Amino acid sequence: MANEHPSVRARTAPDRPRRRDIVITALLGLMVLLVLLIGGVLEPGAWLAASLAFSALAFIYFLTAVTRGAPRPSAQITRPVVSSELESANAMLEKIAVPVLLIGPGGRIERANPAARAFLALGAEGGLLSTSLRQPRVLEAVSAALRGERGTVVEYASLAPIESHVRAFVEPLRMPVAGPMPWRAMLVLADETSSKRAERMRADFLANASHELRTPLASLSGFIDTLRGPARDDEEARDRFLTIMREQTDRMRRLIDDLLSLSRVEMNEHLPPSGEADLAAIARDVVDSLRPMADARAITFELSLPDAPARITGDRDQVYEVVENLVENAIKYSPEGAIVAIEALDNCTRDIAEHAPERLAPQSARLLLAGPPFDPRQRYGVLRVRDNGAGIDRRYLPRLSERFYRVDGQKSGPTAGTGLGLAIVKHIITRHRGGFSVESATGTGSAFSVFLPKPVPDADAAARVLADTASGVDAG
Repeated sequence: MANEHPSVRARTAPDRPRRRDIVITALLGLMVLLVLLIGGVLEPGAWLAASLAFSALAFIYFLTAVTRGAPRPSAQITRPVVSSELESANAMLEKIAVPVLLIGPGGRIERANPAARAFLALGAEGGLLSTSLRQPRVLEAVSAALRGERGTVVEYASLAPIESHVRAFVEPLRMPVAGPMPWRAMLVLADETSSKRAERMRADFLANASHELRTPLASLSGFIDTLRGPARDDEEARDRFLTIMREQTDRMRRLIDDLLSLSRVEMNEHLPPSGEADLAAIARDVVDSLRPMADARAITFELSLPDAPARITGDRDQVYEVVENLVENAIKYSPEGAIVAIEALDNCTRDIAEHAPERLAPQSARLLLAGPPFDPRQRYGVLRVRDNGAGIDRRYLPRLSERFYRVDGQKSGPTAGTGLGLAIVKHIITRHRGGFSVESATGTGSAFSVFLPKPVPDADAAARVLADTASGVDAG
Protein backbone atom coordinates (compact mmCIF):
# COMPACT_ATOMS: atom_id res chain seq x y z
CA MET A 1 0.00 0.00 0.00
CA ALA A 2 3.05 2.26 0.16
CA ASN A 3 2.68 3.08 -3.54
CA GLU A 4 -1.07 3.56 -3.40
CA HIS A 5 -2.38 6.89 -4.64
CA PRO A 6 -3.36 9.22 -1.72
CA SER A 7 -6.86 9.66 -3.12
CA VAL A 8 -7.30 5.84 -3.08
CA ARG A 9 -6.21 5.57 0.54
CA ALA A 10 -8.48 8.46 1.49
CA ARG A 11 -11.47 6.77 -0.09
CA THR A 12 -10.70 3.16 1.10
CA ALA A 13 -10.08 3.80 4.82
CA PRO A 14 -13.62 5.00 5.68
CA ASP A 15 -15.13 1.93 3.84
CA ARG A 16 -13.53 -0.78 6.04
CA PRO A 17 -15.99 -0.36 8.97
CA ARG A 18 -18.79 -0.33 6.43
CA ARG A 19 -17.79 -3.77 5.07
CA ARG A 20 -17.53 -5.20 8.62
CA ASP A 21 -21.02 -3.93 9.45
CA ILE A 22 -22.43 -5.56 6.31
CA VAL A 23 -20.94 -8.96 7.25
CA ILE A 24 -22.24 -8.77 10.85
CA THR A 25 -25.72 -7.73 9.64
CA ALA A 26 -25.82 -10.65 7.17
CA LEU A 27 -24.87 -13.19 9.87
CA LEU A 28 -27.51 -11.85 12.25
CA GLY A 29 -30.12 -12.08 9.54
CA LEU A 30 -29.28 -15.71 8.77
CA MET A 31 -29.43 -16.55 12.48
CA VAL A 32 -32.92 -15.03 12.72
CA LEU A 33 -34.07 -17.07 9.74
CA LEU A 34 -32.61 -20.22 11.36
CA VAL A 35 -34.51 -19.56 14.62
CA LEU A 36 -37.73 -19.09 12.65
CA LEU A 37 -37.14 -22.42 10.88
CA ILE A 38 -36.54 -24.28 14.18
CA GLY A 39 -39.63 -22.68 15.72
CA GLY A 40 -41.78 -23.94 12.85
CA VAL A 41 -42.70 -20.50 11.61
CA LEU A 42 -41.02 -21.03 8.19
CA GLU A 43 -41.26 -23.99 5.89
CA PRO A 44 -37.90 -25.45 4.78
CA GLY A 45 -38.46 -24.27 1.21
CA ALA A 46 -39.35 -20.73 2.29
CA TRP A 47 -36.38 -20.68 4.66
CA LEU A 48 -34.01 -21.71 1.86
CA ALA A 49 -35.36 -19.06 -0.54
CA ALA A 50 -35.21 -16.29 2.09
CA SER A 51 -31.67 -17.27 3.11
CA LEU A 52 -30.42 -17.22 -0.50
CA ALA A 53 -32.07 -13.85 -1.23
CA PHE A 54 -30.72 -12.30 1.95
CA SER A 55 -27.21 -13.64 1.29
CA ALA A 56 -27.23 -12.34 -2.30
CA LEU A 57 -28.36 -8.87 -1.20
CA ALA A 58 -25.66 -8.74 1.50
CA PHE A 59 -23.02 -9.84 -1.03
CA ILE A 60 -24.04 -7.08 -3.44
CA TYR A 61 -23.72 -4.43 -0.72
CA PHE A 62 -20.34 -5.89 0.25
CA LEU A 63 -19.05 -5.57 -3.33
CA THR A 64 -20.32 -1.99 -3.52
CA ALA A 65 -18.35 -1.02 -0.43
CA VAL A 66 -15.19 -2.66 -1.81
CA THR A 67 -15.27 -0.95 -5.24
CA ARG A 68 -16.33 2.44 -3.95
CA GLY A 69 -12.85 3.32 -2.77
CA ALA A 70 -11.11 2.32 -6.03
CA PRO A 71 -9.43 5.11 -7.94
CA ARG A 72 -11.17 6.66 -10.94
CA PRO A 73 -8.68 6.61 -13.77
CA SER A 74 -11.02 8.57 -16.06
CA ALA A 75 -10.92 11.55 -13.72
CA GLN A 76 -7.13 11.42 -13.61
CA ILE A 77 -6.81 11.12 -17.38
CA THR A 78 -9.62 13.45 -18.50
CA ARG A 79 -8.42 16.50 -16.59
CA PRO A 80 -5.19 17.04 -18.60
CA VAL A 81 -6.98 16.15 -21.84
CA VAL A 82 -9.66 18.81 -21.22
CA SER A 83 -7.00 21.35 -20.25
CA SER A 84 -5.11 20.67 -23.48
CA GLU A 85 -8.28 21.05 -25.55
CA LEU A 86 -9.04 24.39 -23.89
CA GLU A 87 -5.55 25.66 -24.60
CA SER A 88 -5.87 24.64 -28.26
CA ALA A 89 -9.26 26.34 -28.52
CA ASN A 90 -7.88 29.54 -26.99
CA ALA A 91 -4.90 29.53 -29.35
CA MET A 92 -7.21 29.03 -32.33
CA LEU A 93 -9.50 31.82 -31.13
CA GLU A 94 -6.57 34.23 -30.93
CA LYS A 95 -5.75 33.60 -34.60
CA ILE A 96 -9.28 33.96 -35.98
CA ALA A 97 -9.63 37.18 -38.01
CA VAL A 98 -13.36 37.45 -37.21
CA PRO A 99 -14.32 39.31 -33.99
CA VAL A 100 -15.51 36.81 -31.35
CA LEU A 101 -16.58 37.68 -27.79
CA LEU A 102 -17.79 35.71 -24.77
CA ILE A 103 -20.29 37.69 -22.72
CA GLY A 104 -20.94 36.76 -19.10
CA PRO A 105 -23.60 37.69 -16.51
CA GLY A 106 -24.47 41.35 -16.40
CA GLY A 107 -23.32 41.86 -19.97
CA ARG A 108 -19.61 41.87 -19.07
CA ILE A 109 -17.02 40.84 -21.64
CA GLU A 110 -15.25 37.74 -20.29
CA ARG A 111 -13.22 36.93 -23.42
CA ALA A 112 -12.44 38.80 -26.64
CA ASN A 113 -10.01 37.76 -29.36
CA PRO A 114 -7.63 40.34 -30.90
CA ALA A 115 -9.95 40.93 -33.87
CA ALA A 116 -12.79 41.82 -31.50
CA ARG A 117 -10.57 44.10 -29.43
CA ALA A 118 -9.53 45.95 -32.59
CA PHE A 119 -13.05 46.06 -34.04
CA LEU A 120 -14.62 47.52 -30.90
CA ALA A 121 -11.53 49.38 -29.61
CA LEU A 122 -11.65 47.47 -26.32
CA GLY A 123 -9.19 48.61 -23.70
CA ALA A 124 -9.39 45.47 -21.56
CA GLU A 125 -11.64 42.50 -20.91
CA GLY A 126 -14.11 42.69 -18.08
CA GLY A 127 -15.91 45.84 -19.21
CA LEU A 128 -19.56 46.14 -20.15
CA LEU A 129 -20.49 45.33 -23.73
CA SER A 130 -22.96 48.23 -23.76
CA THR A 131 -20.12 50.76 -23.39
CA SER A 132 -18.39 49.56 -26.57
CA LEU A 133 -21.35 48.50 -28.72
CA ARG A 134 -24.40 50.66 -28.24
CA GLN A 135 -26.77 48.74 -30.46
CA PRO A 136 -30.07 48.00 -28.62
CA ARG A 137 -31.03 45.01 -30.79
CA VAL A 138 -27.66 43.32 -30.30
CA LEU A 139 -27.75 43.95 -26.54
CA GLU A 140 -31.27 42.51 -26.34
CA ALA A 141 -30.16 39.37 -28.20
CA VAL A 142 -27.21 38.98 -25.81
CA SER A 143 -29.51 39.34 -22.79
CA ALA A 144 -31.81 36.67 -24.21
CA ALA A 145 -28.87 34.30 -24.74
CA LEU A 146 -27.76 34.86 -21.15
CA ARG A 147 -31.20 33.59 -20.09
CA GLY A 148 -30.71 30.44 -22.17
CA GLU A 149 -33.02 31.46 -25.02
CA ARG A 150 -32.40 30.63 -28.67
CA GLY A 151 -29.63 32.36 -30.58
CA THR A 152 -30.37 34.97 -33.20
CA VAL A 153 -28.79 37.02 -35.99
CA VAL A 154 -28.96 40.83 -35.89
CA GLU A 155 -27.98 43.19 -38.70
CA TYR A 156 -27.24 46.82 -37.96
CA ALA A 157 -25.82 49.79 -39.84
CA SER A 158 -24.36 53.14 -38.91
CA LEU A 159 -23.79 56.26 -40.98
CA ALA A 160 -21.52 58.28 -38.69
CA PRO A 161 -18.67 58.87 -38.63
CA ILE A 162 -18.19 56.26 -41.40
CA GLU A 163 -20.90 54.16 -42.98
CA SER A 164 -20.67 50.53 -41.87
CA HIS A 165 -22.81 47.39 -42.04
CA VAL A 166 -22.36 44.58 -39.50
CA ARG A 167 -24.08 41.23 -38.95
CA ALA A 168 -24.01 39.99 -35.34
CA PHE A 169 -24.44 36.28 -34.53
CA VAL A 170 -25.52 35.60 -30.93
CA GLU A 171 -25.65 32.07 -29.47
CA PRO A 172 -26.20 30.86 -25.86
CA LEU A 173 -23.54 28.66 -24.23
CA ARG A 174 -24.16 26.59 -21.11
CA MET A 175 -21.00 26.50 -19.04
CA PRO A 176 -20.10 23.57 -16.67
CA VAL A 177 -20.33 25.76 -13.57
CA ALA A 178 -22.56 25.54 -10.55
CA GLY A 179 -24.74 28.44 -9.55
CA PRO A 180 -27.85 30.27 -10.67
CA MET A 181 -26.23 31.81 -13.83
CA PRO A 182 -24.58 29.06 -15.91
CA TRP A 183 -25.36 30.67 -19.30
CA ARG A 184 -22.96 32.73 -21.42
CA ALA A 185 -23.46 34.44 -24.79
CA MET A 186 -21.10 34.03 -27.72
CA LEU A 187 -21.09 37.11 -29.99
CA VAL A 188 -19.57 36.96 -33.48
CA LEU A 189 -19.38 40.16 -35.57
CA ALA A 190 -19.12 39.97 -39.36
CA ASP A 191 -18.29 43.21 -41.21
CA GLU A 192 -20.36 43.25 -44.40
CA THR A 193 -19.65 46.85 -45.37
CA SER A 194 -17.69 45.92 -48.49
CA SER A 195 -20.40 43.64 -49.88
CA LYS A 196 -23.14 46.19 -49.14
CA ARG A 197 -21.12 48.94 -50.81
CA ALA A 198 -20.50 46.72 -53.84
CA GLU A 199 -24.23 46.10 -54.25
CA ARG A 200 -25.03 49.79 -53.96
CA MET A 201 -22.12 50.75 -56.20
CA ARG A 202 -23.49 48.65 -59.06
CA ALA A 203 -26.97 50.11 -58.65
CA ASP A 204 -25.71 53.70 -58.36
CA PHE A 205 -23.38 53.35 -61.31
CA LEU A 206 -26.17 52.12 -63.57
CA ALA A 207 -28.54 54.83 -62.36
CA ASN A 208 -26.03 57.67 -62.64
CA ALA A 209 -24.60 56.52 -65.95
CA SER A 210 -28.01 56.08 -67.56
CA HIS A 211 -29.12 59.52 -66.33
CA GLU A 212 -26.00 61.53 -67.12
CA LEU A 213 -25.20 59.86 -70.44
CA ARG A 214 -28.68 60.37 -71.82
CA THR A 215 -28.07 64.02 -72.87
CA PRO A 216 -24.76 63.59 -74.71
CA LEU A 217 -26.01 60.42 -76.40
CA ALA A 218 -29.12 62.26 -77.60
CA SER A 219 -26.90 65.04 -78.99
CA LEU A 220 -24.68 62.56 -80.80
CA SER A 221 -27.67 60.78 -82.26
CA GLY A 222 -29.13 64.07 -83.51
CA PHE A 223 -25.86 65.20 -85.09
CA ILE A 224 -25.38 61.84 -86.79
CA ASP A 225 -28.89 62.00 -88.28
CA THR A 226 -28.23 65.56 -89.46
CA LEU A 227 -24.92 64.63 -91.09
CA ARG A 228 -26.56 61.70 -92.83
CA GLY A 229 -29.44 63.89 -94.05
CA PRO A 230 -29.67 67.66 -94.62
CA ALA A 231 -25.97 68.39 -93.84
CA ARG A 232 -24.59 65.55 -95.95
CA ASP A 233 -22.88 67.95 -98.38
CA ASP A 234 -22.44 70.96 -96.05
CA GLU A 235 -18.74 71.00 -95.15
CA GLU A 236 -19.03 73.94 -92.71
CA ALA A 237 -21.88 72.29 -90.77
CA ARG A 238 -20.08 68.95 -90.83
CA ASP A 239 -16.93 70.44 -89.27
CA ARG A 240 -18.95 72.27 -86.64
CA PHE A 241 -21.00 69.21 -85.76
CA LEU A 242 -17.94 66.93 -85.61
CA THR A 243 -16.29 69.35 -83.17
CA ILE A 244 -19.33 69.28 -80.92
CA MET A 245 -19.53 65.50 -81.18
CA ARG A 246 -15.88 65.23 -80.12
CA GLU A 247 -16.60 67.45 -77.08
CA GLN A 248 -19.61 65.33 -76.10
CA THR A 249 -17.58 62.13 -76.51
CA ASP A 250 -14.82 63.52 -74.27
CA ARG A 251 -17.41 64.52 -71.68
CA MET A 252 -18.86 61.00 -71.65
CA ARG A 253 -15.37 59.53 -71.22
CA ARG A 254 -14.63 61.89 -68.30
CA LEU A 255 -18.00 61.09 -66.77
CA ILE A 256 -17.41 57.35 -66.90
CA ASP A 257 -13.88 57.74 -65.51
CA ASP A 258 -15.14 59.88 -62.64
CA LEU A 259 -17.98 57.48 -61.85
CA LEU A 260 -15.58 54.55 -61.73
CA SER A 261 -13.16 56.52 -59.56
CA LEU A 262 -15.92 57.54 -57.16
CA SER A 263 -17.16 53.95 -56.94
CA ARG A 264 -13.68 52.66 -56.11
CA VAL A 265 -13.26 55.25 -53.36
CA GLU A 266 -16.66 54.55 -51.82
CA MET A 267 -15.94 50.82 -51.89
CA ASN A 268 -13.09 51.15 -49.36
CA GLU A 269 -14.13 54.33 -47.58
CA HIS A 270 -14.60 52.50 -44.26
CA LEU A 271 -11.02 51.16 -44.31
CA PRO A 272 -8.39 53.82 -43.50
CA PRO A 273 -5.16 53.59 -45.53
CA SER A 274 -1.93 52.53 -43.83
CA GLY A 275 0.72 53.79 -46.26
CA GLU A 276 2.67 57.05 -46.20
CA ALA A 277 3.14 59.81 -48.77
CA ASP A 278 4.86 63.19 -49.15
CA LEU A 279 2.21 65.90 -49.57
CA ALA A 280 4.69 68.52 -50.83
CA ALA A 281 6.15 66.14 -53.45
CA ILE A 282 2.64 65.25 -54.65
CA ALA A 283 1.81 68.95 -55.09
CA ARG A 284 4.97 69.46 -57.20
CA ASP A 285 4.14 66.45 -59.38
CA VAL A 286 0.59 67.72 -59.97
CA VAL A 287 1.85 71.18 -60.93
CA ASP A 288 4.29 69.66 -63.43
CA SER A 289 1.56 67.51 -65.02
CA LEU A 290 -0.95 70.38 -65.30
CA ARG A 291 1.48 73.08 -66.42
CA PRO A 292 0.59 72.65 -70.13
CA MET A 293 -3.09 73.18 -69.27
CA ALA A 294 -2.19 76.33 -67.30
CA ASP A 295 0.15 77.65 -70.02
CA ALA A 296 -2.65 77.36 -72.56
CA ARG A 297 -4.54 79.98 -70.55
CA ALA A 298 -1.49 81.99 -69.45
CA ILE A 299 -2.06 81.00 -65.83
CA THR A 300 0.94 80.93 -63.50
CA PHE A 301 1.48 78.95 -60.30
CA GLU A 302 2.56 80.50 -57.04
CA LEU A 303 4.02 77.76 -54.86
CA SER A 304 4.70 77.85 -51.13
CA LEU A 305 5.88 74.33 -50.28
CA PRO A 306 8.25 73.17 -47.53
CA ASP A 307 11.68 71.92 -48.59
CA ALA A 308 11.51 69.00 -46.15
CA PRO A 309 9.09 66.12 -46.86
CA ALA A 310 5.60 66.70 -45.47
CA ARG A 311 4.83 63.09 -44.51
CA ILE A 312 1.19 62.05 -44.17
CA THR A 313 -0.62 58.75 -43.68
CA GLY A 314 -2.40 57.95 -46.91
CA ASP A 315 -2.69 56.33 -50.30
CA ARG A 316 -0.41 58.29 -52.63
CA ASP A 317 -2.53 57.71 -55.76
CA GLN A 318 -5.70 58.89 -54.04
CA VAL A 319 -4.00 61.93 -52.49
CA TYR A 320 -2.61 62.76 -55.94
CA GLU A 321 -6.17 62.60 -57.32
CA VAL A 322 -7.34 65.02 -54.61
CA VAL A 323 -4.64 67.58 -55.39
CA GLU A 324 -5.12 67.16 -59.14
CA ASN A 325 -8.88 67.81 -58.87
CA LEU A 326 -8.38 70.95 -56.79
CA VAL A 327 -5.62 72.42 -58.99
CA GLU A 328 -7.47 71.56 -62.21
CA ASN A 329 -10.62 73.29 -60.92
CA ALA A 330 -8.57 76.34 -59.95
CA ILE A 331 -7.18 76.54 -63.51
CA LYS A 332 -10.58 76.06 -65.17
CA TYR A 333 -12.41 78.67 -63.09
CA SER A 334 -9.72 81.37 -63.06
CA PRO A 335 -9.58 84.04 -65.79
CA GLU A 336 -6.77 83.99 -68.33
CA GLY A 337 -3.50 85.39 -66.99
CA ALA A 338 -4.49 84.75 -63.35
CA ILE A 339 -2.41 83.26 -60.56
CA VAL A 340 -3.20 79.96 -58.80
CA ALA A 341 -1.62 79.81 -55.32
CA ILE A 342 -0.70 76.43 -53.82
CA GLU A 343 0.46 76.30 -50.20
CA ALA A 344 1.45 73.35 -48.00
CA LEU A 345 1.93 73.32 -44.23
CA ASP A 346 3.33 70.56 -42.07
CA ASN A 347 2.76 69.32 -38.50
CA CYS A 348 -0.33 71.43 -37.75
CA THR A 349 -2.95 70.94 -35.06
CA ARG A 350 -6.54 70.58 -36.19
CA ASP A 351 -7.38 74.16 -35.16
CA ILE A 352 -4.51 75.56 -37.22
CA ALA A 353 -5.27 73.23 -40.13
CA GLU A 354 -8.89 74.40 -40.24
CA HIS A 355 -8.58 78.09 -39.38
CA ALA A 356 -4.94 79.20 -39.81
CA PRO A 357 -5.02 80.95 -43.23
CA GLU A 358 -6.28 84.48 -43.23
CA ARG A 359 -9.61 85.06 -44.89
CA LEU A 360 -9.73 85.92 -48.57
CA ALA A 361 -11.86 88.94 -47.81
CA PRO A 362 -13.80 90.29 -44.82
CA GLN A 363 -17.06 89.10 -46.36
CA SER A 364 -15.84 85.63 -47.38
CA ALA A 365 -17.65 82.51 -46.13
CA ARG A 366 -15.85 79.41 -44.88
CA LEU A 367 -17.38 75.94 -44.48
CA LEU A 368 -16.01 72.58 -43.35
CA LEU A 369 -17.28 69.96 -45.82
CA ALA A 370 -15.66 66.97 -44.05
CA GLY A 371 -13.93 66.72 -40.69
CA PRO A 372 -11.83 64.07 -38.92
CA PRO A 373 -12.63 62.51 -35.52
CA PHE A 374 -11.46 64.75 -32.68
CA ASP A 375 -8.04 63.87 -31.30
CA PRO A 376 -5.95 66.57 -29.59
CA ARG A 377 -2.74 64.56 -30.17
CA GLN A 378 -3.13 64.25 -33.93
CA ARG A 379 -1.08 66.43 -36.26
CA TYR A 380 -1.87 67.13 -39.91
CA GLY A 381 -0.33 68.04 -43.22
CA VAL A 382 -2.29 70.86 -44.93
CA LEU A 383 -2.67 71.77 -48.61
CA ARG A 384 -4.47 74.92 -49.72
CA VAL A 385 -5.32 75.80 -53.35
CA ARG A 386 -6.56 79.32 -54.13
CA ASP A 387 -7.87 80.68 -57.42
CA ASN A 388 -8.77 84.18 -58.65
CA GLY A 389 -12.09 83.27 -60.22
CA ALA A 390 -15.55 84.75 -59.80
CA GLY A 391 -16.05 83.07 -56.44
CA ILE A 392 -19.02 81.08 -55.16
CA ASP A 393 -22.00 82.53 -53.36
CA ARG A 394 -22.23 81.33 -49.74
CA ARG A 395 -25.63 79.69 -50.33
CA TYR A 396 -24.04 77.18 -52.71
CA LEU A 397 -21.16 76.12 -50.45
CA PRO A 398 -22.96 73.30 -48.53
CA ARG A 399 -23.79 71.50 -51.80
CA LEU A 400 -20.36 71.64 -53.43
CA SER A 401 -19.47 68.05 -52.56
CA GLU A 402 -22.75 66.56 -53.80
CA ARG A 403 -22.71 64.30 -56.84
CA PHE A 404 -23.32 66.06 -60.18
CA TYR A 405 -23.84 69.40 -58.45
CA ARG A 406 -22.57 72.37 -60.43
CA VAL A 407 -22.99 76.01 -59.53
CA ASP A 408 -25.11 78.14 -61.84
CA GLY A 409 -22.93 79.44 -64.64
CA GLN A 410 -20.68 76.34 -64.59
CA LYS A 411 -23.12 73.87 -66.15
CA SER A 412 -22.13 74.56 -69.74
CA GLY A 413 -19.29 75.96 -71.76
CA PRO A 414 -15.65 74.92 -72.09
CA THR A 415 -15.14 74.75 -68.31
CA ALA A 416 -18.15 72.53 -67.64
CA GLY A 417 -17.16 69.49 -65.63
CA THR A 418 -18.92 66.29 -64.63
CA GLY A 419 -19.91 67.55 -61.19
CA LEU A 420 -18.10 64.64 -59.52
CA GLY A 421 -14.65 66.10 -58.81
CA LEU A 422 -15.36 67.56 -55.36
CA ALA A 423 -17.48 64.54 -54.41
CA ILE A 424 -14.43 62.36 -55.11
CA VAL A 425 -12.25 64.71 -53.04
CA LYS A 426 -14.63 64.52 -50.08
CA HIS A 427 -14.86 60.72 -50.10
CA ILE A 428 -11.08 60.31 -50.35
CA ILE A 429 -10.50 62.75 -47.49
CA THR A 430 -13.14 60.98 -45.41
CA ARG A 431 -11.44 57.63 -45.99
CA HIS A 432 -8.12 59.19 -44.86
CA ARG A 433 -9.78 60.53 -41.66
CA GLY A 434 -8.85 64.04 -42.73
CA GLY A 435 -10.62 67.36 -43.31
CA PHE A 436 -11.90 69.28 -46.34
CA SER A 437 -12.97 72.94 -46.24
CA VAL A 438 -13.86 75.70 -48.68
CA GLU A 439 -13.71 79.48 -48.44
CA SER A 440 -15.11 81.79 -51.08
CA ALA A 441 -16.25 85.32 -51.71
CA THR A 442 -18.07 86.57 -54.79
CA GLY A 443 -15.69 88.54 -57.01
CA THR A 444 -12.61 87.50 -55.02
CA GLY A 445 -12.12 83.81 -55.72
CA SER A 446 -12.17 80.53 -53.81
CA ALA A 447 -9.75 78.59 -51.64
CA PHE A 448 -10.05 74.84 -51.02
CA SER A 449 -8.09 73.26 -48.17
CA VAL A 450 -7.48 69.63 -47.26
CA PHE A 451 -5.65 68.37 -44.17
CA LEU A 452 -4.48 64.79 -43.76
CA PRO A 453 -3.19 63.02 -40.62
CA LYS A 454 0.53 62.56 -40.11
CA PRO A 455 1.96 59.17 -39.10
CA VAL A 456 1.68 58.54 -35.37
CA PRO A 457 4.73 57.72 -33.21
CA ASP A 458 5.55 54.04 -32.86
CA ALA A 459 4.65 54.02 -29.16
CA ASP A 460 1.10 55.09 -29.93
CA ALA A 461 0.65 53.22 -33.21
CA ALA A 462 -1.25 50.23 -31.80
CA ALA A 463 -3.73 52.35 -29.85
CA ARG A 464 -4.38 54.65 -32.81
CA VAL A 465 -4.95 51.75 -35.21
CA LEU A 466 -7.65 50.48 -32.84
CA ALA A 467 -9.25 53.93 -32.73
CA ASP A 468 -9.21 54.27 -36.55
CA THR A 469 -10.78 50.86 -37.01
CA ALA A 470 -13.47 51.54 -34.40
CA SER A 471 -14.48 54.79 -36.09
CA GLY A 472 -16.29 52.62 -38.72
CA VAL A 473 -18.44 50.96 -36.04
CA ASP A 474 -21.42 52.75 -34.59
CA ALA A 475 -20.87 53.34 -30.89
CA GLY A 476 -23.66 55.79 -30.61
